[in-house]
Amino acid sequence: MSGQEHKQEASLNGIRGQLSGFGDLEDKSLTVPAGQVSLLYIKSVTDGQAISRNIIAPFYEMGNPAGYYSYIADYPGSEVVTEGPRAVELLLSGYACIGWQDKLCFFDVLRAEASSVKETVTESISQGPSDALGENLAVNLNLIRRRYQSAALKMEFTVIGNMSKTKAAILYDEDRVNPEVLAELKEKLDSLKLDILQAAGELEKYISSDKLRIFPKTIVTERPDRVVFNLAEGKVAILLDTTGYAIVLPSIFNDFFIAMDDKIQLPFVGRFLKLLRILGVAMTLWLPALYIAFTSYNPEIVRVQIALLIGGSRATVPYPSFVEVILMMIMMEFLTEASLRLPRAIGPTATTVGGLILGQAATAAGLIGNIMIILVSVVAISNFLVPLNMMSFSIRVLKYFFVIAAAFLGLIGVVICLVGFTLYLCSQRSFGQPYFKLFFLDTIGTSLKKKGGGQ
Repeated sequence: MSGQEHKQEASLNGIRGQLSGFGDLEDKSLTVPAGQVSLLYIKSVTDGQAISRNIIAPFYEMGNPAGYYSYIADYPGSEVVTEGPRAVELLLSGYACIGWQDKLCFFDVLRAEASSVKETVTESISQGPSDALGENLAVNLNLIRRRYQSAALKMEFTVIGNMSKTKAAILYDEDRVNPEVLAELKEKLDSLKLDILQAAGELEKYISSDKLRIFPKTIVTERPDRVVFNLAEGKVAILLDTTGYAIVLPSIFNDFFIAMDDKIQLPFVGRFLKLLRILGVAMTLWLPALYIAFTSYNPEIVRVQIALLIGGSRATVPYPSFVEVILMMIMMEFLTEASLRLPRAIGPTATTVGGLILGQAATAAGLIGNIMIILVSVVAISNFLVPLNMMSFSIRVLKYFFVIAAAFLGLIGVVICLVGFTLYLCSQRSFGQPYFKLFFLDTIGTSLKKKGGGQ
């Protein structure tokens, strides 16, 4: 055996030693009269047909190990490696190792188990495209590129997770992106020290500057058209392999109330629908708290007929309005969570029937007032008007702060909570951008720019 062959065997033995105990490690020798090459790969992450077609068959057809190795090394996607840690990393990520003399070449034969492009599930719209991001990063990039055919769209790739080695792509329009936002994002990604990363929402939690926040500061979306729309607005998108969601940043409060079919509607209709969503959030936050305030503290503010109506409906209720509201809100949370966790075949039916039976039985038994049933139903419906689930979940939690404030201070507590809520939003930043910049300020700013440009 020559010195080169000894060196190659030592390199391969080092790799075999690091991968000892791998039951799915394949170690083969391909031999022809002119010589042989070694082949190592991990069966569970590689494509057996690709190995047979692109590695084994050409070797026996050529019959020349030197020429074969040159063919493999020059093949697009191949990588010649001399370092042991990098060699093991490539094997774990779906490469096959071809060893000849003292040289090791790694050939990409990754088997990507991913579903085809499916329709959106969490962000449905009435008009517009219905395809959703999938679990294959290459497919997702294809969906973005098809919609954003500009040379200014740049993609940078990185790997996150010491064990999961999750591939991530950073997308941005270099002509429109804010360089400070991009630099801050890259700095945060470089400083991440994670072992496992499997979901976009998990990454969103780590890159946000404020760990004790109430509201999301980045959008997690499954819609490629939303990603494209935000890229055109100068924002940055992060796509992860093995997950069907993308992260868009920076995102402000107003962005979470935009549905993608608003862009298809007439301008007046789109703004009206957006106003409905904001009104729905206000009702979700305020209605339970105002019910407590008007029932237990400030009944003189409402009309006499309404006060008597509320008092009559609560005549048989044995506990204060605060307990009644909390009880019904918790029951509604139970039904919402059950509808998400139950199998799809029985989930809607079970939760609908359960809600009707519980509501009717509680009212008949005198444990809950009729008006409370109506109020809780309105709150539940209005909370689902928000197009993005992350903001919807935040609103679900925030309404309990208003309820607690109303239980202790009545209407004054609701006002104090509202002022504090507004000040909190005004103080927040999303990657340096004001979080509570409202949509009508954008409209005014755009109009002023147009007038200035015209002059």
